[in-house]
Amino acid sequence: MAGDWAGFNWEDPFLMDGELNDEERMVRDSARQYAQNKLLPRVQLAFRNEHTDRAIFNEMGALGLLGSTIQGYGCPGVNYVSYGLIAREVERVDSGFRSMMSVQSSLVMYPIYTYGTEAQREKYLPKLASGEWVGCFGLTEPDHGS
Repeated sequence: MAGDWAGFNWEDPFLMDGELNDEERMVRDSARQYAQNKLLPRVQLAFRNEHTDRAIFNEMGALGLLGSTIQGYGCPGVNYVSYGLIAREVERVDSGFRSMMSVQSSLVMYPIYTYGTEAQREKYLPKLASGEWVGCFGLTEPDHGS
């Protein structure tokens, strides 16, 4: 039985690395480096002070982490596997930081890209992609909501 665990890869328990292409690995590694080196040192302070450093949006934007699946408008247009890998690496450090990225990308930018007019895309997406602007959304339902 012990021999079965000897081959277990703790760094890649699902053996995903072999399924990724070079671009996906590069995206994952870049996101991991940013999350470990720039986000991890801020987690405890952000939690204790109940404050988020606004510069994180600009940093994520500069790395192409905001709206990463969108083609053009300052976005890199990576595939959804890459987006999942980015989210996984940021989530590995803190779910709050991953939520910031996901709300900006999926709940703000994606609907503008998919359903907005070209004028709206040109006006909003570049500034949201760079992190210059921070998007938000409202969630509500009868008798409840945000």
